Amino acid sequence: MKQRAKPLSKKSEENRQKQRQDTRLVHPPYDPMSLHGFVNPPVVHGSTVLFESTAAMSGRQSLAYSYGLRGTPTTTALEDQLSELEGAFGTVLVPSGLAAVTLPLLAFVSAGDHVLIVDSVYTPTRVFCDKMLARLGASVEYFDPHIGAGIADLMRPETSVVFLESPGSNTFEIMDVKAVAAIAREHGAVTMLDNTWATPLLFRPLEHGVDLSIHALTKYPGGHSDLLMGSVSANEATYKRLRDAQMQLGVNAAPDDTFLVIRGLKTMGVRLRHHERSALALATWLEARSEVSAVLHPALPSFPDHAAFKNQFSGASGLFAVSLDCDVAAAKRFLDALDIFGLGYSWGGHESLAVLVDLSDRTVATSRRDRPLIRLQIGLEDPEDLKADLERGFAAI
Repeated sequence: MKQRAKPLSKKSEENRQKQRQDTRLVHPPYDPMSLHGFVNPPVVHGSTVLFESTAAMSGRQSLAYSYGLRGTPTTTALEDQLSELEGAFGTVLVPSGLAAVTLPLLAFVSAGDHVLIVDSVYTPTRVFCDKMLARLGASVEYFDPHIGAGIADLMRPETSVVFLESPGSNTFEIMDVKAVAAIAREHGAVTMLDNTWATPLLFRPLEHGVDLSIHALTKYPGGHSDLLMGSVSANEATYKRLRDAQMQLGVNAAPDDTFLVIRGLKTMGVRLRHHERSALALATWLEARSEVSAVLHPALPSFPDHAAFKNQFSGASGLFAVSLDCDVAAAKRFLDALDIFGLGYSWGGHESLAVLVDLSDRTVATSRRDRPLIRLQIGLEDPEDLKADLERGFAAI
């Protein structure tokens, strides 16, 4: 792990190696005694850092921090905790989940490069690649999420990045991450994976050979729909280039939002278990409804990629999709009749949300276009109340 500004004692480090997940969330690597014993790290608002001499200033020596953009004790505390959760060498913070996607792409893609992207990727990721990366002179190619070792047939000498997302956005395909990452590494390409759905509590991409793990901290780590932030956790081979790109682009996270994520992480384990239980209960109930043609939830035994999910993930979060046996007009009536479920694009917060999915941008993974697809974010409400709300939607169909 990357050296912290003030490392824990050897005894504390040894004790941490024996601790389980929830304990590590409540007690992060931050040492309270390094800042007067305060249980939580302080929220440092600052840009300018003063040096003791011109010699120290020219070499930026003797101080842990040199300028607010490069980090503060607040950002360091969150970076250290995320690095530990991910098993990463280091982590960088950025102002949004989309920025966590675009920063590593800009760091590792150059003009003339070839980029491979899973076709079930988050739509704004696709937009960035098709617009910005293409304008900068890179060629972008999409591949089937079930390609596995077949990715070797798409690799070129100029392939610099293979971008993954598992489960896939909206349709939840499970990739063979280890097989794809191994082949990419053999060909000298960097792999990066959007791990927002699972969080590092349910899946750790770097343990499967991925180089960089991407998160929208806006979702489960924040957990309360009141902030925007992203992170990228990197292995040792890719960390310096990632951090250099962050400084060259001039992006970091705001201190107050950073603190809210630090606070949110303390309850993320408890919240995720509730999200998982409620979502799986509702997904099972929805499977039996005559109005539903398919439920896309990786933890359901009926899901086509269920075996791959069980092999790679330690649990599920609260996001899945339902294919309705009706037309789009009826699906919109379903959504408009909901009372507890809000109509919103985000997820991972305390409240349940629903949205009509648009798969028109898919070029390879196009099998789910025949019926309206509704993505459901299952929040922290009582599942029986959510069932009653969905009943209102079905009545409107």
